[in-house]
Amino acid sequence: MQAPSAATRIEVDTTRAPQKIIHSHMEMPVQAGPLDLSYPEWIPGEHEPSGPVVNVAGIKFIANGKAVAWKRDPVDMYSIHLEVPPGTTTLDVDLDFLLSSASSGFSSGASASAFLNLLSWNQVVLFPKGADAAKLTYVPSLRLPDAWKYGTALPGAKQNGNVIDFAPVSLETLIDSPVLSGRYFRVIDLTPGQTPTHEMDLAADSAAALDVPPARIAAYRQLVAEAGALFGARHYRDYHFLVSLSDTVAHFGLEHHESSDDRTYEHFLIDDKVHAGGAYLLSHEYVHSWNGKYRRPEGLLSPDYTKPMKDDLLWGYEGLTDYLGEVLAARSGLWTNEQAREYFARTAAILDSEPGRSWRPLQDTATGAVFLYQTGDDWSNWRRSVDFYGEGDFLWLGVDAMIRKLTNDKKSLNDFCRLFEGGATGQPDLKSYNFEDVVDALSEVTPYDWATYLRTRLDELSTNTVDEALSNSGWKLIYTDQPNEIASDRDKVRKQVDLRLTLGLLMNTDGSVADVIYDGPSFKAGIGPGMKLVAIDGRQIDAESMADTANEEIARAKGGSAPIQLLVANGDDVQMHALDYHGGLRYPHLVRDESKPDYFGDVLKPLAPAAK
Repeated sequence: MQAPSAATRIEVDTTRAPQKIIHSHMEMPVQAGPLDLSYPEWIPGEHEPSGPVVNVAGIKFIANGKAVAWKRDPVDMYSIHLEVPPGTTTLDVDLDFLLSSASSGFSSGASASAFLNLLSWNQVVLFPKGADAAKLTYVPSLRLPDAWKYGTALPGAKQNGNVIDFAPVSLETLIDSPVLSGRYFRVIDLTPGQTPTHEMDLAADSAAALDVPPARIAAYRQLVAEAGALFGARHYRDYHFLVSLSDTVAHFGLEHHESSDDRTYEHFLIDDKVHAGGAYLLSHEYVHSWNGKYRRPEGLLSPDYTKPMKDDLLWGYEGLTDYLGEVLAARSGLWTNEQAREYFARTAAILDSEPGRSWRPLQDTATGAVFLYQTGDDWSNWRRSVDFYGEGDFLWLGVDAMIRKLTNDKKSLNDFCRLFEGGATGQPDLKSYNFEDVVDALSEVTPYDWATYLRTRLDELSTNTVDEALSNSGWKLIYTDQPNEIASDRDKVRKQVDLRLTLGLLMNTDGSVADVIYDGPSFKAGIGPGMKLVAIDGRQIDAESMADTANEEIARAKGGSAPIQLLVANGDDVQMHALDYHGGLRYPHLVRDESKPDYFGDVLKPLAPAAK
């Protein structure tokens, strides 16, 4: 095993990233005798055993110029066994990582295009099995394609041509510090003249995608200010938003302590409608620097990346982060307040239509996240997916409203955030917590039976969490025939037609059925996921006309008795399905309940003065 004071050199060559392959070379201090090595399996922030070991190829071990035989463990597929020959002090390790083209997944998903690459170090590293990652030292070096630029939170960078050498860091810091690089690259200083520094490192598939409007840059500068005002401390040396702008990479966000891996559409920062549908992305991952990296549930600690994580507190880790990310998007101006309300209305309506809440409690969506992250759209309403995000928004909105009510609006969730996740500004740190710690902190903000409050909403079926949170915040969910613009724009960007609130269907614009609401009109008519819509009431559909055609026929059938006829293909079998739906168009919106205080309006108010 590596001695604590010894360091492993790791050199990663990404010059073939556009070709979807990168190479890693390690020089690992060793001693003669048996050696067990591990590949990272449980990646922080991914909440599942998702280490992409299947994409590792070309593994070779060399000792004193000679190849060393190795065997994979027959049970632990992430472990490798070998015998280090006598007289060997350094083991040379080579491997290739095959970059995925999959549009889903975290570090296993598509991370490279012809013009950019996001390197996650867990893709390309091996380490002595059982060792504490915080106590292993790695000296990283990176080779980029010619003329590419990069951004990372890794310290001590020294560049010579297209090779960057970094300062020695722990394996924990290395894996927590991805590197974004690209041909079309831009750095935007979000806190000019201030310490610590914050920047957006943008890599895009075109130069035009980097031409961010000044007002949008101002909003992201305000995001940094609002987060500082919310938490009262910063637990990082500096912070990098690593933003991949490409229509061909997997789209998601992944948190790190001093940076975030934010992958989204090429025109995200320059197209208002594209941006509105995901304006919370960077704010969500940024919040994780406090809620998830600095404060982390005990069950999500895996110091050697092999210890299984327990996801039962993800309603706090992800649910609270989701809520705060959306709130900060409004406070900073990334969203208008109306856009924030429309987004909350959309989420509330989807939960309102979800029959899976009748059998699977919210807690189980967190406990079962390790497999629910792997599910798709099909039957997600009946199975339930990672609903601790969306329903978590309303769980924490409810907590926020309750604190305000109990204290006559003198305190709020802002006070909890500062107490629980604030602390002292300085170097990255980690403080774990459990359920009782959350309850104790809420009780310190204001006395109440918070344990029962949370457990009731987490453990009971078909809870009234959504309506209760809105009502106590001074708002109501209603449905009208006027579109929810956030939902409509989001559907267009994602190439979907969402008819879940009417026909009980979620469609892709190629006509394929993504999901069918269990026991809804389409379900009762015999339609299932994977089938393909051919025509509606005798009108042939295509990608451009599907949404308009469907809505016109839904509006026409309102109040009548004749069913809506869908011609649907199930493989080679094509049948007509009659849908007994006459409720007309239903789009979700929030409206004020003037009989109650507007706590939700207070939630969205900025805390910080305008950033310079």
